[in-house]
Amino acid sequence: MTRRTQADRSAATRSALVAAGRRLFAEHGFAAVGTEAIVAEAAVSRGALYHHFADKTELFAGVLEAVEAGITDTIATAALTGDDLTFGAVMTRAFDAWLDACEQPDVQRILLTDGPSVLGWTRWRAILQPYVMTLIESSLLQGIADGSVVDLPARPLAHALIAVGEEAALYIASADDREVARQEMSVVIERLLTALVAP
Repeated sequence: MTRRTQADRSAATRSALVAAGRRLFAEHGFAAVGTEAIVAEAAVSRGALYHHFADKTELFAGVLEAVEAGITDTIATAALTGDDLTFGAVMTRAFDAWLDACEQPDVQRILLTDGPSVLGWTRWRAILQPYVMTLIESSLLQGIADGSVVDLPARPLAHALIAVGEEAALYIASADDREVARQEMSVVIERLLTALVAP
């Protein structure tokens, strides 16, 4: 019982730190947030911070992973919501949910802006990919198996679709007119997905 209570306390402290980090990093950016502000926001000691994370960068990595996990859950739910469960419809809803998520200021700042610069592109990608890769590759494999998707190697095709999603989000985020950019990108993505539907 004591061990379980300690584990619960430890998990609660970690969650508080990640939540505080997310709020502060989203509002101010990684560089402008000090560890003093983080522990004050989380209402924990500095020792608690360093017990769970080696430094501020490691906390940021934890925040990034939490953001990505939440987005992936949202995408999976949106993709499978609706009567049309064909590959094209599922993937269109998935891309729409991803681009919707990227409209959120905290996602833009943490995931798209600070993520690659704070952690480096290789580590940023390594944290994000397992979540979305599983989602996309499983959809592709199912579509290839039932004949609704062209018979191409699923893993490299999943990588290509991930690249499309990432570049689409960055393109929209940096556009002068995001609404127009989103409309343009949606047309492009829909055309690309259509090309993957088996004749």
